Amino acid sequence: MYVTISDFIKEWNKEAALSQKVLDGLTDDSLKQQVYPEGRTLGRILWHFTTNVPNYLNKFGVKMDKVENAENVPTTAKEIAETFKKVSAQAAEAIKQQWTDDSLKQIQIAFGKEETNASILMGLIKHIVHHRGQATILIRQAGLKPFGVYGPPKEDWIPLGMGNPPL
Repeated sequence: MYVTISDFIKEWNKEAALSQKVLDGLTDDSLKQQVYPEGRTLGRILWHFTTNVPNYLNKFGVKMDKVENAENVPTTAKEIAETFKKVSAQAAEAIKQQWTDDSLKQIQIAFGKEETNASILMGLIKHIVHHRGQATILIRQAGLKPFGVYGPPKEDWIPLGMGNPPL
């Protein structure tokens, strides 16, 4: 759990950088990949976690501008990646400016439960990680090599001297 705003910002920036690398490796065509015929597209999932950042923080008292045209998923991977980069930097700055270390101990109702602000911030990161995992599967289904987030993708095992990936 986060004890200081600095602790959170370090983790936020690390996770944002990993998400950015995933986003930067996409193609416009890959955004159309769906979970199943009626399901969300890769573009919709990525746009959701991007546009959700300011909505989530605003809900819990961190003021930040919402993403313009959030209801319309961009057709280019570049626009999603650039928007995420901007939103993640703005979120870090807004939290640094508006909350203190003591703010992290304050309790709010979050999704029907009492949670500290530190837990609420952890929830935001977990939400992005959850959707980033979904995105990784869709990236592979779209025919692209996924970026290795917490470890290398199977294509990088042998070049890294790790042998063949387990089946």
